[in-house]
Amino acid sequence: MTSPTATSTRTARSLEQLVDVETPEQVVLSYTIAGVGSRAAAALIDYAICLSIMIVLFISGALIRSNFRGPSVEEGLATAGSWSLAVYILVGFAVFWGYHMVYEGLFDGQTPGKRRLGLRVVQDGGYSVGFAASAVRNLTRILDMQPAGIHAIGLATVAASRSGKRIGDMLAGTIVVRERTHLAPAAVSARPDTTAIVTAHLSDEEFSVLDRYMARRQALDPSRRQAFIEQLAARFAGRLPNAPDGGAAMLLRLHEHEVAARARGAAARSDTGAAREQHAIVAEGSERWRAFATRLADVQRRGGLRALPEEEVSAFVAHYRELTTDLARLTTAARGREIDALFHLSRLVAGGHNLLYRQRALVASSVFEYVARTIPREVRRSARPILLAGLLFFGPMAAMFTIIANRPAFAAEVLSPAMLDRAEQAANRHRDGVGYIDDPEVYRPVLASGIVANNIQVTFAVFAFGMTAGLGTLLLLLANGMLIGGFAGLYQAYGVLELLIKFVAPHGVLELTAITIAGGAGFLVASAILLPGPITRSEALVRKGRRAIRLIAGSTLLLIPAGIIEGLISPIPWWPLEWKLFVALVTALLLVLYLTRGRGGDVDAVTEENAWLTVPSAT
Repeated sequence: MTSPTATSTRTARSLEQLVDVETPEQVVLSYTIAGVGSRAAAALIDYAICLSIMIVLFISGALIRSNFRGPSVEEGLATAGSWSLAVYILVGFAVFWGYHMVYEGLFDGQTPGKRRLGLRVVQDGGYSVGFAASAVRNLTRILDMQPAGIHAIGLATVAASRSGKRIGDMLAGTIVVRERTHLAPAAVSARPDTTAIVTAHLSDEEFSVLDRYMARRQALDPSRRQAFIEQLAARFAGRLPNAPDGGAAMLLRLHEHEVAARARGAAARSDTGAAREQHAIVAEGSERWRAFATRLADVQRRGGLRALPEEEVSAFVAHYRELTTDLARLTTAARGREIDALFHLSRLVAGGHNLLYRQRALVASSVFEYVARTIPREVRRSARPILLAGLLFFGPMAAMFTIIANRPAFAAEVLSPAMLDRAEQAANRHRDGVGYIDDPEVYRPVLASGIVANNIQVTFAVFAFGMTAGLGTLLLLLANGMLIGGFAGLYQAYGVLELLIKFVAPHGVLELTAITIAGGAGFLVASAILLPGPITRSEALVRKGRRAIRLIAGSTLLLIPAGIIEGLISPIPWWPLEWKLFVALVTALLLVLYLTRGRGGDVDAVTEENAWLTVPSAT
């Protein structure tokens, strides 16, 4: 199999950006890169859909609250409102981050917005995008949408990249292409007096000039039309025997002859070698191409080859193989010229290629294998970047704890007024014997859901900012480590550190481990930029990006139970410290068991590094 990488990016005479890729059939086909405008329009459609979903959920929650009854009306409304708001927060988070990922993974690289605009996300080799690549490109949106959510970085990189890639596409090894089915014009029937035509008298470039004039002549003003007639008649004088010597009649007869000759596959006198076959290939294959275009549009409308019976799939594959042969022959005959027939045929083969070489369907067993074995294996394999992230996270945390515990006045220089006020209130509440924080039990579901959403988003940022050569990841780890350490040091200075430990201990093992793993994912991406090794930097980014997304999946899995514990268990004021530490011990043991699961099944690093090059099997 050939390596699924783009062979070149170029600009067509129509000013479209094209990228050429080589298929397993060893023919080169071209994709049209989607522009900034069409991608922005598709994004607006998708965001409008997301907003509509959120509005429907909000109204549904309001209806639930209005019909809920508890021991008292007030308690019923409070409880219903708390749980509905918690669900709203989690679903909103899932819609924002999961909408594009799920649609692209399940519907072969298309969201509703992309489908409406005729766009599709594909891998660099033209293959269909899978969940892993979709996750990489979409979680990195947190960097593309900077600053302040206006997507300036993403738009700038799309405009500057020769293949229209934003940062997420660079890391995922994907491109966004325009995918439209072009129907070839029907072959022109030969006139009765042209049955003996065997040769075209004009080159392709000359015929293109004449054909454009014939198509536009009626729209020209008389004086300008006459000037064109005189120029073209002088240029093509004597090309067609037995034709008038000049004027519009000669041009009309010459154009009719050339159209009929090309419809019969005749070559121009100036053509030599393989170029003489060009028109014969087009004439021979045009009806076959039109039939395939119709079939391709029908299959795309029906959702892919899986919707077809076996005999229709076999027929589609056979038809596709015929077109790849035609494309190879026509490419040779064109000798690098950008002819319309080659453009059209390349689009048809690209459409068929995307349907045939698509990712396998997601099944429950593969999901279980990914969660139970692939993620723990990747955490162990990525021990070095994770360890580096741990040092840069826990080191500043310990240092800041020591500094502020001994010099409390320094806290005002590094902590926000809100954090200073919270620590002072905690000390006062402890002195009054009313617990760590004011946390009514009815609002704990909201707290839990908000914590889960916020922490997961932080890990996404730590991962995505690895694309800044690790600088963003480094700063996020340092800032969060110093913040936590400084906060703990202030509690120590107030003499109420035990309160903070009681709150943090139950969820802290999972939460802090998840942040460290996410930092390792960011440094893994950074290593591809700084130390790509013997491969190209773009290849290194794709390889390390696929590995890093496994780490982010792992950190997300840890943060879900951590957030639930933090929202529902950690704030319980009447639990003694021993009970909270016991929860921490249990989570630590379960974490160790999970991360050491299936140690005997670790695969060779080189084999797994090259796994991304595997060509998806044909449907």
